[in-house]
Amino acid sequence: MSRMVGIDLGTTNSLVAVFRNGRAEVLADPRTGSRICPSVVRGETDGTVTVGEEARKGRVARARDTVASIKRLMGKTVAEAERLTTGLTYGVVDGGDGVPRVRVADRLMTPPEIAALVLRELKERATLALGEPVDRAVITVPAYFDDRERQATRDAARLAGLKVARLLSEPTAACLAYGLEKIPKGRIAVFDLGGGTFDVSILKVDGGLFEVLAINGDTKLGGDDIDAALGKRLLERARVDGVVFDTTLRVEEAARTAAEHAKIALSSSVSVAVALEVPEAGLRWSGTVTRDELESVASPFIDRTLKLTNRALRDAGLGVEDLDAVALVGGSTRMPLVRARVQTHFGKVPRTDLDPDEVVAVGAALQASVITGENRGITLLDVNPLTLGIETMGGVVAKIIPRNSTLPTATGMEFTTNVDGQTAVLIHVLQGERELAKDNRSLARFVLRGIEPAAAGIPRVEVIFTLDANGILNVMARDKKTGQAQDVDVRPTSGLTDEMVERMLVEGMTSGNADLEARLVAEARVDAEKLLRQSRKVVQADPTLVTPEESAQVAAVLKALEAVIAGDDHRAIRRAMETADHVTVPVAQRLMDRNIASYLTGRDVDAV
Repeated sequence: MSRMVGIDLGTTNSLVAVFRNGRAEVLADPRTGSRICPSVVRGETDGTVTVGEEARKGRVARARDTVASIKRLMGKTVAEAERLTTGLTYGVVDGGDGVPRVRVADRLMTPPEIAALVLRELKERATLALGEPVDRAVITVPAYFDDRERQATRDAARLAGLKVARLLSEPTAACLAYGLEKIPKGRIAVFDLGGGTFDVSILKVDGGLFEVLAINGDTKLGGDDIDAALGKRLLERARVDGVVFDTTLRVEEAARTAAEHAKIALSSSVSVAVALEVPEAGLRWSGTVTRDELESVASPFIDRTLKLTNRALRDAGLGVEDLDAVALVGGSTRMPLVRARVQTHFGKVPRTDLDPDEVVAVGAALQASVITGENRGITLLDVNPLTLGIETMGGVVAKIIPRNSTLPTATGMEFTTNVDGQTAVLIHVLQGERELAKDNRSLARFVLRGIEPAAAGIPRVEVIFTLDANGILNVMARDKKTGQAQDVDVRPTSGLTDEMVERMLVEGMTSGNADLEARLVAEARVDAEKLLRQSRKVVQADPTLVTPEESAQVAAVLKALEAVIAGDDHRAIRRAMETADHVTVPVAQRLMDRNIASYLTGRDVDAV
């Protein structure tokens, strides 16, 4: 059997690691000695493609031909990708099928295809380093990657000739790398600030068993954003100094690159000299950047990470004082500001004893060793990032698998029909934290047919959601009487925007009361419409059972109920239903008594 490796497919840099001789290690490229592979791809004039460090070196000179941060576009629609490429040196086009594409060399490629080039480079590096074939991997993804983004990652691996044994969240991988399973019992926060994404995970460890209690993050928040902001500041300073230049892609990339180098140097120095030179645009400027200036630019981004951290803690039902350890992950956590702010926020010195760039890859290799049986000392339970459910009558969401549920998991609910004689139901699968279907992300729709016709409320339809260890969802619907079933693997082709993910969570909290009101109104309307249908059916069944006075009363209360249904006051709808019930129940009772008497009269008494 071929060797299984662990891969950190990063926004800025990627690495591959393996478990051998009882430990996990990052593999260096035998050709160059480098352990880090920049996640950068460049198309050449002869139609070939350059990947990694050589492609990164040419970003300024050949900005339009160089593709970086492609991870941000994984699983996105064209519209989403267009927004995300703002500030990047390349744009996207619609391939005609709604999937975004980027021009690389002489052809248009999808984000998974471009990511596959990086994965193929890592696969080749591992094969050379190990001297044996490599075609299986544990690949890490941001904890906040949704189903579409995870599926895009699996597609990229398949294109690179890799079978994905497991998709593992990056903070969870980091926790494994730090060996925090050795804590007998405790709670841990993993703070992961990389080049393009931020994730925070709150985990519980007990006797070597990991359980993720809560996760949060932002798939467009990282060191790249700090670089871009500092680069913009450098260009502003050049203009203030009287330099007149054209703002071109090459100028913006030169400023971003200079800012990145300055940021790295300022982790160990208090000031650094920078120079910007793009002669064809008229840009020639040099100056000094201090750590204070960098920190003033970076501070708002760090503020955002701490707000997301607080949300994760609230989801886990914990405070900072309940944590036993904090681990830092990601190259951006080398910044003194980040380490100081995290230490102040958590009230404890964070773990920084491992190379923050390599931690995730090491954790992925450890998870691979667990899967292959080489390492039996670790057990890991992961969670799903967002709530999953289906749409029910009135546009309300029935939440089947809550967010932060431990994976793998399977949960079912029973539903029924709302119309007499109904033989099919539409199953609309949703993802998000809101109460109404329209406010959540639609994942899939399918129809369950073959339901045995019956009165509304009689059939029983069971809907089962199954999430595997990789977070891939299967939805099955089954008529419990006929056994007729239909299922679908939810394998989306586009993903949530960063803003959508954050909005789902924020609105799920800040709009909680409004959501609840909307849900109560929707549910009340469904119940009221059902009562209207049933009441009219009772009255029409035998008009002789209703006195003229009762007939007038029934007509009046049903008309009042019908009118109040159009309003947005669920309390008023419920009150009108109670009044209608009070008037129509005696009539319904007489009809039931008559039907029972008729049934008993027609029976063969000797058979009793």
